[in-house]
Amino acid sequence: MRMTAMAAPYSIAELEMWNERIQALARDFGLDPCPQEFEICDQEQMLGYMVYSGMPSHYPHWSYGKNYEKLKTLYNYGVSGLPYEMVINSDPSIAYLMRDNSLLLQILTIAHVYGHNDFFKNNFTFKSTRAEFTVETFKAHADRVRRYVEDPSIGHEKVERLLDAAHALSLQCRRNLAVRKETPEEEQQRRLEESSPAEDPFQSIHRRQEYVAPDLNKVPLYPEEDVLIFIRDHNPQFSDWEKDLLTIAHEEAQYFIPQIETKIMNEGYASFWHKRVLETLDLPQGMQIEFLVRHNQVLSPVPGGINPYHLGMKIWEDIERRWDHPTPEAEREYGPRKKSGREKVFEVREVERDSSFLRRYLTEELIRELNLFEYQSRGGERVVSRVADEENWREIKETLIRNVGTGTVPQIKIEDADYNNNRALFLRHHHDGRDLQLEYAEKTLQYLHQLWRREVLLETVINDKKSLLSFSDDKMVIKPLH
Repeated sequence: MRMTAMAAPYSIAELEMWNERIQALARDFGLDPCPQEFEICDQEQMLGYMVYSGMPSHYPHWSYGKNYEKLKTLYNYGVSGLPYEMVINSDPSIAYLMRDNSLLLQILTIAHVYGHNDFFKNNFTFKSTRAEFTVETFKAHADRVRRYVEDPSIGHEKVERLLDAAHALSLQCRRNLAVRKETPEEEQQRRLEESSPAEDPFQSIHRRQEYVAPDLNKVPLYPEEDVLIFIRDHNPQFSDWEKDLLTIAHEEAQYFIPQIETKIMNEGYASFWHKRVLETLDLPQGMQIEFLVRHNQVLSPVPGGINPYHLGMKIWEDIERRWDHPTPEAEREYGPRKKSGREKVFEVREVERDSSFLRRYLTEELIRELNLFEYQSRGGERVVSRVADEENWREIKETLIRNVGTGTVPQIKIEDADYNNNRALFLRHHHDGRDLQLEYAEKTLQYLHQLWRREVLLETVINDKKSLLSFSDDKMVIKPLH
């Protein structure tokens, strides 16, 4: 472990001693983290790390400065606080601790960090992030962007204008990175196989099936999720620096997708383990009382909302309990349990993300215990529409699953790059019962038009009616589809 610090109400030697004890306990419990580094920072530094998502280096953009001033103002006026810690998915892992925290709070957050570290290293969604290259990758991105900003033929205005569009569209990408993307050759082969007539054992008495050759020149052959990469590869007007900026925005979005997809699991898992570690440590009585207070503050439910720490930890505890002490009903439903609770916790940590985690392990009993409910906005007020009774608990669970991770981001795929044979870009919105907010849809189409540089069309559903949104000549037009 490496620690750097400014003056603080405790010594580095004390933190190193507690860190060694926590690290040893974490490994005794079965956690398998990467090497861990800590940096102690003040409020100004923590605000900066928050803006850059914990990265020690990041490319410049006006939105980060704006966000910094907003966070600083809210903090100075006491409207919002700062996190106890930040930890990034890298190898070695890097975590930032607030200098003014008490010694107990530093001990708690160090234990919490090891939970995150183990989760980053072992959860399947993070396997594509190449944690050992994280810091170097972000530094390389920053250097390339600054080089374009300083180039007299490009300049910061062109760079920021392109990055504005790239940031707005960066989450229109593949959500499950564990599924390998097919190569163009594999897509063509699949298209050929799909177009071939199915084998008919009674072909001799049936009318001959006509073979219709597929259009292998259609671009894309299958709906494309990675919008920025598709535009980069199929807009011949782009220069090399423009292609590179889209690549950078796409790669950084891909790095953060796993964190978005596992927020409840990750925070609950880190809380689950910090509680066990600190309960096992022989804390002085004064620290024990402060630990209970701080832990309850972190895990307290949020009125009218979801605290991912609270929800996640309750599910992890329930998994451990159910596998350690299965009920006769559970044995009949799932069969005999062959794993201990801790073994099951490690298995789930490795193979799930928030949507599947909630679907498999958020039980009816937990939904009732957590008093989850669903509300809708009516006339400017929030009105409870469902409570966790026998009829509605499943609907509440489904609503929650639809609104975790990237489920809050509309899924839009490119269907045709030469719509109506005039190079128009045609996309389709995967409508799941939630209409697009038209003001955001218009801005999104404007950014797509800026990058594609031709007409852009989006098929969606508005008020239960299939509609086509088109953007060209600096305006959006909505047409009903019959």
